[in-house]
Amino acid sequence: MQSPQPRVGFVFFMATGLMLFALFFGAGNLIFPALMGQQAGDMSVPAVLGFVFTGAGLPLLGVVAMAYSGERDVQALAGRVSPLFGLGFALLLYLSIGPLFGMPRTATVAFEVGLLPLLPKGQHQPALAVFSLLFFGLAFWLAMSPSKLIDRIGKILTPVLLLCIVLLVAAAWWQPMGSWQPAQGDFAQSPLAAGFLAGYQTMDALASLVFAMMVIEALRSAGVRQSVSVARLTMGAGLLGGVFLALVYVSVAFMGASSVAMLGVLDNGAQVLSRIAQYYWGTGGNVLLALIIFLACLSTAVGLIAACADYFQRLYPRWSYRSYALALALISCVLANKGLSGIIALSVPMLMLLYPVTVVLIVLTFLHRWLGGRQSMYVCAMLPALAVGILDAWHTAFGFSPASQQLLTQWLPWYGIGLGWLLPALLGLIVGQIYRLWVKPAQAPA
Repeated sequence: MQSPQPRVGFVFFMATGLMLFALFFGAGNLIFPALMGQQAGDMSVPAVLGFVFTGAGLPLLGVVAMAYSGERDVQALAGRVSPLFGLGFALLLYLSIGPLFGMPRTATVAFEVGLLPLLPKGQHQPALAVFSLLFFGLAFWLAMSPSKLIDRIGKILTPVLLLCIVLLVAAAWWQPMGSWQPAQGDFAQSPLAAGFLAGYQTMDALASLVFAMMVIEALRSAGVRQSVSVARLTMGAGLLGGVFLALVYVSVAFMGASSVAMLGVLDNGAQVLSRIAQYYWGTGGNVLLALIIFLACLSTAVGLIAACADYFQRLYPRWSYRSYALALALISCVLANKGLSGIIALSVPMLMLLYPVTVVLIVLTFLHRWLGGRQSMYVCAMLPALAVGILDAWHTAFGFSPASQQLLTQWLPWYGIGLGWLLPALLGLIVGQIYRLWVKPAQAPA
């Protein structure tokens, strides 16, 4: 066996893992755990466990699943259900994490958390428009050389980002603002499930299937050719990125939980972080927070532009990578001006639709060889998860009547906590296996 090439040593591996962390760590990875910590209060431990599972564990599983599958992209992986499903799932996934929700949110969060507290009142909308244009202009320029993402993000942006986060978190750990207060809302009743659902909003489990392919391509461009080595290094990078994500979530949620006694319960995570930074570091804290948010959101925006442009260029090659990247940046720039609250409100129904399907697809990927990998297994498990996901999306967007809500809660276990898809998907998987093992063999010709 040949020895590994010099570029694929420990430093390159660490840079790859840090690049993956930076790609994940963007708009929602600070604001959502901060707000969750405030709301969870004295129930923060189980809430954080749930959040870490969906916010760090599922992304890790997604990266590993993509490397384990050996498929060329997300569409091919989802195409195991059917080619049409694979195309539809990939389009919705890329549009959600890309120009419709994920990418606009990066600029909006960077602005509202980092710059808005430093601006005079009445200058919000014009300043957001200018900032969005400059932000996506820089992200577009960085995304023009996707082969250099590891060097630019993993070796430069991410170490600076982690140092800034350590400076912000250290003060809160050393001298907490106050004791944890009683939990509120769903966190008082079902903190683990509430934290699990809160982790949806990071969108990282969706992005994991996309970012894994970026890591795989980066490794191949560095000279790693053997599929076993690519899979092993991708899994290692995913583990490293997942560990860093979990550490950040725990730290930020702790800051949020200990801030209620001093600040009260605030409206959103952006306000929580801004007030905490100002409490510990004054104006310098706002500047430090602005730098953290800008670096985090910029790294994610660059990765999303590169990933989405690459996919759409392969899907419809008549446009160049550069043209797609420019179009994505412009669309995201326009939608960013809807503001953070508007973008989050629009994205939640789509997340409720896509997350159950994504989780089931990841699980089926690991079971592919063990259960025979037949299409029936994928179809029977995916259809009920998709059906419940559609119900969840409709419920989130338009609501249900009390009678309909009671009926669903009665007939779908755990529907009230957002996990109504779990048992139907499991039963569908069992039905698919029964069909594979007994029905189909019995119908086969002698």
